[in-house]
Amino acid sequence: EDDFQFILCEGCRQESPNLKLLTCLHTLCLNCLSKNKAARQCPVCWMAIPQTSSIPDTDNLLFTNLQARLSIYKKIADGVDLFCDNCKKAGEFWCPECKEFLCTNCFEAHQRYLKRESHEAKKVMDIRAGSAKDFLEGTRRTGNLTCSNPTHKSQTVSIYCKKCEKPVCCICALLDSQHAPFCDIRSETQRRQEELGTMSQELKQKRSSFEATYKALQDEAARLEQAQREMRELIQQRVEQLVQLLRQEEEELLGLVEARQEQGRQELARELQRVERVLRRMEAGERLVEKMSLYATEQEVMDMQPFIKDSLKELQQLQPPVAGDRAQPGDLAECRARLQAL
Repeated sequence: EDDFQFILCEGCRQESPNLKLLTCLHTLCLNCLSKNKAARQCPVCWMAIPQTSSIPDTDNLLFTNLQARLSIYKKIADGVDLFCDNCKKAGEFWCPECKEFLCTNCFEAHQRYLKRESHEAKKVMDIRAGSAKDFLEGTRRTGNLTCSNPTHKSQTVSIYCKKCEKPVCCICALLDSQHAPFCDIRSETQRRQEELGTMSQELKQKRSSFEATYKALQDEAARLEQAQREMRELIQQRVEQLVQLLRQEEEELLGLVEARQEQGRQELARELQRVERVLRRMEAGERLVEKMSLYATEQEVMDMQPFIKDSLKELQQLQPPVAGDRAQPGDLAECRARLQAL
């Protein structure tokens, strides 16, 4: 199961009889291509699909045929519904050329009539004992090419026309003068495999440079992320420091306001006390003079008047404090200046 996950659709990871090969060399089923039709790009690598219909023209014959061959192997391995395709008896043999199950009798007839065709039918028990890779290798050797001429489909192809770049049968090679030069089909197949192998090796070398660039870009992205994270932490630290400084300044300013207010309250209290004492003295003087005019004898006036007169003169010389002549209590100008500086 794990060895052949590559034959599944790279979009939905399901088997499908209709696998399409995109120009980006990813393989998708028709269902995934239809869902992605509006985007018109490969959902795996996001490369644009050049076809206007968003459905590639090239079928992935390799994956499709592998699915079909593996389904036969699974049927043999499970041992379910193995019947002869000719007489419906128990199937004991499998012919990869005919792609049919054969019972013992049909196998003997098959070998007798097709012994010149090199059909090598194998026992089902032997196939079941082997691995899926062994089964695929056996069916791979039996695959025959067909002639490009539709009227020669039954002819065995062993020649490759380099001019047409197509396999041809012996009849085409002998009768059609347009086909030339020729080479053996197996040598051409081998040449194509080697050509793909060489290109794959070159791509591996180029891939290493792309991987190095990808790693460098990943490192750059990591450094960018690290720089962003460090800057974010630095900003948070600086803001926290500023907040602490502001809170410290807040405490100092509040303390200064409280000190100024307390100083102002004390100064006003002292001023109030002085004014209150003067008012009480004036009230006492007025009351004393009033009482003397009502009840004092001549002797009492003569004895007390000089003293009271001096006291009253002293009170007359006193002036009430003027607001503009002294500093305002509780002046907050310094606090306002520091706030403006912040």
